[in-house]
Amino acid sequence: MNKVLQILLLCFLTVLFVPRADAEFVVEITRGQAEAIPLAVVPFSTPEVAQASFDVAQLVDDDLARSGRFKTMGRKDMIDQPHNGAALVIDDWRRLGNDYVLVGQMTPDNADRYTINFELYNVLNRQRLIGYQISTNRAGLRLAAHQVADMVFEKIIGVRGAFSTHIAYVSVLGHVPNRIYRLIVADADGENPHVIMESKEPLMSPAWSPDGQSLAYVSFEQRVPSIYVQVLKTGERRRVSAHAGVNQAPAWSPDGKKLALTLSTRDGNLDIYVLDLATDALSRITDDPAIDTEPQWSKDGQTLYFTSDRAGGPQIYRISAAPGGRPTRLTFDGAYNARARLSPDESQLAFVTQEAGAYRIATMDLRARSGMQVLTKGHFDVSPSYAPNGAVLIYASRDRDRGVLAMVSADGRVQQRLVSSEGEVQEPAWGPF
Repeated sequence: MNKVLQILLLCFLTVLFVPRADAEFVVEITRGQAEAIPLAVVPFSTPEVAQASFDVAQLVDDDLARSGRFKTMGRKDMIDQPHNGAALVIDDWRRLGNDYVLVGQMTPDNADRYTINFELYNVLNRQRLIGYQISTNRAGLRLAAHQVADMVFEKIIGVRGAFSTHIAYVSVLGHVPNRIYRLIVADADGENPHVIMESKEPLMSPAWSPDGQSLAYVSFEQRVPSIYVQVLKTGERRRVSAHAGVNQAPAWSPDGKKLALTLSTRDGNLDIYVLDLATDALSRITDDPAIDTEPQWSKDGQTLYFTSDRAGGPQIYRISAAPGGRPTRLTFDGAYNARARLSPDESQLAFVTQEAGAYRIATMDLRARSGMQVLTKGHFDVSPSYAPNGAVLIYASRDRDRGVLAMVSADGRVQQRLVSSEGEVQEPAWGPF
């Protein structure tokens, strides 16, 4: 059982973190793009309306500024606050150093209904790039603001925005032996958190279903690891794998009908299996004396990427998702490369590498078959997960001996931390569009 104990110890080494579900996140941009795009987001409503409802324009400004791609203009520096293009004096905003300006108006329709009209202008060529209207209730104003930011980001950067998506992560409250583990889903900026599952035993490895309606995760209820699938809307949960020994690292197939996972045999060996969720049928994918774990599906569902120490240390391999395939090794730089995550367009593979005694997030170009690029410089950067647009990775890190979430752009040029105001967090997973 030595291998089983090694794997369980590795899992517990990552469960060293502790927040409350209602804790707020403070976003710190640690590195921004050198030539951030100057942009002004003019308030959409009067301070009185914003205070009574929600300051949509401020959240749009925050989203774009936090991306590291934009340098947003402070409201105190605005000489005017127009609410539509007809009142916009383009030359004034150009003289103030802006390339783009976003104007809009939030109008209360009744006690719980609002209409948001907004326009994006390129002040360099005077072109109107966006003119759009969103209708929502008060509870939907935060989502509406993220959607506005998504549209602006895509129009200017050319990449679909992911501000209106969600993340899942694990938090721990309290101290041994009275810890409470929580699985939480929040907005992509860490705000608006909701507790999905709470347990006195460890929770880990959350994985989103392709439709974003369910999470698979590992729970140590009854002090043994089992894999559960939980529907977010209803809270309905089902234990799908509870074999003797290790049940870990669930990963959804692209069609949402199967889970790839890691199971242990009677002698303690760990291999990759595929579980059919409708029939509970298991297919064994790897059969090797080594530790094979952390599977990840290709977009077409035909291939699995996984971690194996069959060459003497953890490295990334690729194998057919059908039984009987022979694995191909992908990583060769360094003695430790693990936990592979495929970018949405399958051009990159992100993983955890060991560099100078530290664990860091790295990527490799799968199309060019080039060497890896180390994106982060922390001492314990683990659990990478791509945003659904592939532009950013979220991961778990340590900052001043605290567990935090962090983000890094796929090219490594933009970095930020999401530090919880209470306790520590871990195991992030970015949801789909």
